[in-house]
Amino acid sequence: QVQLVESGGGLVQAGGSLRLSCAASGRTFSAYAMAWFRQAPGKQREFVARITMTGAITNYTDAVKGRFTISRDNAKNTVYLEMNTLKSDDTAVYFCAAGSYRAIADRQQVMYWGQGTQVTVSS
Repeated sequence: QVQLVESGGGLVQAGGSLRLSCAASGRTFSAYAMAWFRQAPGKQREFVARITMTGAITNYTDAVKGRFTISRDNAKNTVYLEMNTLKSDDTAVYFCAAGSYRAIADRQQVMYWGQGTQVTVSS
C-alpha cells in the first residue's frame, strides 16, 4: 500500500502561481511513477502530468504544457506540481496518483490515489 497526501492548494488570482506537494508513505516511493490529475465540477477526472520513477522523463497534457512542471524528490518521498500562469480553467480538485509510467495517464489504471486538494483560480 502507498498512502498519498496532497497539500498546497488554495485560492489564487488568474496569472498567479501555486505549488502542490504530494507526500507518500508506505511502500517504496521510488518504485512508482507518479502523476497529477484534476477534476473540475461536473467533469471527469483528467490527466495533467506524469513523471518516471527516477524523474528523468516527464509528460504533460497539452492544456498545461509550458505552464506546469512536475518534479519529484525521492529522498523526501514527495512529488510536486509547480503551476504558473494559472487560468480560471485550471480550477479543479487536484489528485496525486501512483502507478506504472506506461499506464498511469489512464485514470482507470492508477494504482493509488490521494484525497485531493482544491485549486481555485479567480478571474
